Amino acid sequence: MGGATADELNAAVEAAADDEITTAEPAPTRAPSSERLAIPPRRPPRPARPQPVRQPAGATAGSAPAAGAADGGQPDTGNPAQQKATCTLAQMRRFIKSRPYVPVHELRRRFLIEGIEDEVSPVGANGGLVYVGLPEREAGFLGELIRNGEVGCELLLDPTSPGVIGVYPMRPVARQ
Repeated sequence: MGGATADELNAAVEAAADDEITTAEPAPTRAPSSERLAIPPRRPPRPARPQPVRQPAGATAGSAPAAGAADGGQPDTGNPAQQKATCTLAQMRRFIKSRPYVPVHELRRRFLIEGIEDEVSPVGANGGLVYVGLPEREAGFLGELIRNGEVGCELLLDPTSPGVIGVYPMRPVARQ
């Protein structure tokens, strides 16, 4: 190879590379069935959490039910007769008085209160209007306890409107 030029060497290297590429066997795309690993089947996805269905603004109590109520779907939460009872005033009072402090989310969890995540209801308190993250019925119970002086509330004052984030008993139950 003493007298070969650079062009001749480059041409020889390219020809050898082309021969290797065309003569190489393609890699198998799948392993033979005897060599495959047993892979467990995928778990089915969790069903989506049911969301409450609201009655359209133009619908009235005597009009046709909302979609889902008649065809076996979600009950219409806009109709109070179809809403399930979550708690009573006495149950809420007893639960709050049994603890030194109860966050509002704990009331939702304890009494299985369903609702929209951002649902907030206004409640008239002694010092004005406060907003509670509960549906109207349960917020009304809490408002009655606050107005009667049985329950105090901790307010979140970061936004311009005061929001209740927790409650506590004003007159704790005496333990015997």
